[in-house]
Amino acid sequence: MELQALPSRIGQVRRIVSAQLRYWHLDPLIERASLGVTELLTNVHLHAQPDKTCTVEMELLLDRLTVSVHDHDPRLPELRASDPTATSGRGLAIVAAIADSWGVRPDGDSGKVVWFALPAPSPAPTRPLFGLTPYERALEAPARALAVDERRARHAPARSAVAG
Repeated sequence: MELQALPSRIGQVRRIVSAQLRYWHLDPLIERASLGVTELLTNVHLHAQPDKTCTVEMELLLDRLTVSVHDHDPRLPELRASDPTATSGRGLAIVAAIADSWGVRPDGDSGKVVWFALPAPSPAPTRPLFGLTPYERALEAPARALAVDERRARHAPARSAVAG
């Protein structure tokens, strides 16, 4: 999505990112992805020249979510040493702390891309909407038959081996 990196828009982007991750069933990533995109958009708002226009992209490939922000400023940001008393300048350090990996790359003459990646959790196995597939039924049939035989054996009356 393309936007102006203004404080009022950053909250909207956080909500869009959260909604998309919920749609992808990646709820465990919402907090870190929202924080990361907030830091990157804040950097665009505070530092990008000549304008605050940027593009946010999210890409989910296999087990990796990548969030990237492209702006029109060709200057590459630098990771600053962490200073716990600083009130600014910690955005990339926060991104580095929450992400599996991150980076910056020039984008020709049109600016740069700053990105971070998070490991996506494996999706839970899903069940068919209307019961088991034929293959699953075939796999479960022997186990069900054994359970039925065990119940019958427990509830059957005892038989004597002596004929009367």
